[in-house]
Amino acid sequence: QVQLVESGGGLVQAGGSLRLSCTASGSIFSLSIMGWYRQVPGKQRELVAAISSGGSTNYADSAKGRFTISRDNAKNTVYLQMNSLKPEDTAVYYCNIRGAFIAVSGGYWGQGTQVTVSS
Repeated sequence: QVQLVESGGGLVQAGGSLRLSCTASGSIFSLSIMGWYRQVPGKQRELVAAISSGGSTNYADSAKGRFTISRDNAKNTVYLQMNSLKPEDTAVYYCNIRGAFIAVSGGYWGQGTQVTVSS
């Protein structure tokens, strides 16, 4: 089992920045796909950004140009740098780990961290 611990959420004004961090337990981090998702009440959880074990990235259209996902395999940590934040970015952000070495369908999830952007 992999445990994910997120941090870095908070309250920020529109136009501001936050950096989320997610640290994974275990030894398979470097072999895994890491993703950041977000969810608002009443809506489905949606992908924000993902990064492969090789460093390839993909972003939701809403995140392109504003958010950057990165990983530090030596620290078992994935980051999400969020710039130019908008009120519609307000959500609970979840970290996810998945890949060929993780048997659980959909992988493992962190507990979530709240991001609130005020207008």
